Amino acid sequence: MEITILKQPESAIAQVQLDAGEEIIAEAGAMISMSANFQTNTTLRKGKGGGMLGGLKRSLAGESLFLSQFRALGSPGEIFLAPQILGDIFHYSMGSNGLVVQAKSYLASSTGVEVELGFQGFKSLFSGENMFWLDVGGMGELLLNSFGAIYEVPVNGEYIVDTGHIVAFEKSLNFDVMKPPGSSWLSAWLGGEGLVCRFKGVGRLFCQTHNAEAFGRLVGGQLPPRQSNA
Repeated sequence: MEITILKQPESAIAQVQLDAGEEIIAEAGAMISMSANFQTNTTLRKGKGGGMLGGLKRSLAGESLFLSQFRALGSPGEIFLAPQILGDIFHYSMGSNGLVVQAKSYLASSTGVEVELGFQGFKSLFSGENMFWLDVGGMGELLLNSFGAIYEVPVNGEYIVDTGHIVAFEKSLNFDVMKPPGSSWLSAWLGGEGLVCRFKGVGRLFCQTHNAEAFGRLVGGQLPPRQSNA
């Protein structure tokens, strides 16, 4: 499997080249185009993190209940994948380090990657974010998407990030939710900064340049009221 990310960062699209017999699993609706020799199936994924229970758990986290499975038959082929919102795509090769992924950032993965619903505790709920995150392990290739560009932060000690800008982080890192350092709870709320995550340990952290929920609130407040047909 060979993966090339094109049109970064604002309109990224992943070109995935597969050998005959190889397959990739993607979020429903992610396929843009593909070679004619691909077989397509709708799946709940088998094995760890799969089945109906796994699908229902993913839907709790904001992911699609079903996934799309693409297999190259008889000869090599290529498929283009992209997220539903404008933004970047990040390619991560899974190995010994597992990842904790913001639920809506999963795009696609090879069959050796295991994706389960992870519970990050009520500290995530209190931060204004979903308390369910994806727990990603196994071996293989993983594609994540973001709103805006993705950038990597190598953490060695402590690092602070706004909760709405986290895409994923390696499991070697721990985190706590807190108000911005040096501010009171009132000033944090009045200033619109919200809460932050303080990461501790050694590992990689992946952030997005824009906050999708904040953007939605900004744009939604300027849209005209929905007209009733009644």
